[in-house]
Amino acid sequence: MDTMMGLINLEHEHHIFNELTYFRNGSSIPFGGRYRMIDFALSNMVNSGVQEVAIFARSKFRSLLDHLGTGENWSLDRRNGGLYILPPDWNDPTDMSRGDLQFFHNNRDYFRRGKSSYVLISGSQFISNTDYHDAFKFHLDRKADVTLISTKIEELQPEHNSYFRIESDDIGWVKNITNDRKNPTLFTGVYIINKELLMEIVDDCIAYNNNHFFVHGIKERLADLKVQTYRHRGYSAFVNTIESYYRQNMKLLAEENYRELFYQPTFIRTKISTSPPVKYRKDSVVKNSILANGCTIAGEVEDSILFRGVSVKKGTTIKNSIIMQRCTIDEGVYLENVILDKDVHVTEGQRIIGSKDKPYVVAKRQTV
Repeated sequence: MDTMMGLINLEHEHHIFNELTYFRNGSSIPFGGRYRMIDFALSNMVNSGVQEVAIFARSKFRSLLDHLGTGENWSLDRRNGGLYILPPDWNDPTDMSRGDLQFFHNNRDYFRRGKSSYVLISGSQFISNTDYHDAFKFHLDRKADVTLISTKIEELQPEHNSYFRIESDDIGWVKNITNDRKNPTLFTGVYIINKELLMEIVDDCIAYNNNHFFVHGIKERLADLKVQTYRHRGYSAFVNTIESYYRQNMKLLAEENYRELFYQPTFIRTKISTSPPVKYRKDSVVKNSILANGCTIAGEVEDSILFRGVSVKKGTTIKNSIIMQRCTIDEGVYLENVILDKDVHVTEGQRIIGSKDKPYVVAKRQTV
């Protein structure tokens, strides 16, 4: 039976999250109250029957390693296959490759040893809950070399500007991959490719001193490949800036969006926590918010997302904000349109107000 192996390629993802990526790469950023951004790509692969997943990670991956562990929370702690974190090998004197081609070149054994004949490749900045079984069947039925997962955006936002657009004919064969911002059909960064073809393209790209597998190996060779597009339908988000991160988190406060992303037959998996349920103190007020387990609330929380272990003291008001793990908000504080990274301590009486277009961000482990 034909199967897929997985690859989450973080090499060319832009790290323009400012304070949120001082100490981590973008895939490790907390999202949605209890998840990390990489959880969506990883869960989608596992839920699609993928039993071996590699991650190309070049820098700031300590937090990523801590979150993923052995992969047991995604059923990837297995004897055969499983989870592989693959940093580049800097000690190969014969290596002339650059960019993500260096990862492909130096980790050939991952692909050679894998029993699957196809590879499902993704980044971490496309947020969705997707089972790719149908896309894989589509790929096989069409006998395509590559199948690109696309989605149609109803309302274009600044975060969409950096994504490729797909132009295809009536039966889905891709004719062009462009940067036309007027085209609402976006390439999600997820695609299926035949494994042997992948390795051939890697060798060709390295021979010509290229540095980007998708751009130089697929986009620029479109005329020589049989490339299909498969349309993703359902809730999704692109997160690649502070502004898009804030906006997409806030959208989850609408029940229909939250249910469409998380209440599906396939679940988004994450690192398990044994924290107790939220504790609501006397006189606490919580409206239209997402609160993770382990929080203690004695103040007022409205239209906000609080991650695990947040402590909100008496007389404090939090509105339209994202408060990450283990933050402590002392008495009499007012926060609005704010993002606090992990382990931030806001001292008594502070007043911090950002805007919905430019939320105020505090880096992790700071005292304000």
